[in-house]
Amino acid sequence: QVQLVESGGRFVQAGSSLRLSCSASARTFSTYTMAWFRQAPGKEREFVAAIHWSHDQTSYADSVKGRFTISRDNAKNTVYLQMNSLKPEDTAEYSCAAQLLGSLELAHSGGMNYWGKGTLVTVSP
Repeated sequence: QVQLVESGGRFVQAGSSLRLSCSASARTFSTYTMAWFRQAPGKEREFVAAIHWSHDQTSYADSVKGRFTISRDNAKNTVYLQMNSLKPEDTAEYSCAAQLLGSLELAHSGGMNYWGKGTLVTVSP
C-alpha cells in the first residue's frame, strides 16, 4: 500500500507561481510512474502531468504545457508540480497518483493504483 500526501496548495493571484509537493510512502518510489490530476468544482477530474518511473520522460495536458513542470526527487520520495503563470481556470483540487511500473499512456487515462487526497489551489483574477 502506498500513501500519498500532497501539500502546497493555497490562494494566489493570477500570474503567480506555486509549487505543489507530493510525498509518497513507497519503499521503491523510483519504480512508480507519478502523475498529477486536478478537479475543478462541478467538473470531471482531468490529467495534468506525469513523469515516467524509468527514464523521467514527462507528459503534460495541453492546457498546462509550457507553464507547469513535473519533477521528482527519488531520494526524498517526492514528486513536484511547479506551476507558473497561473490562471483562474487552474483553480482546482490537485491530486497526485502513483502506478507501479506504469506507462505515461496509463497515466493519461487515469489508470493509477494509488491516489492522494488532494490540495486546493485557488487562483483569483
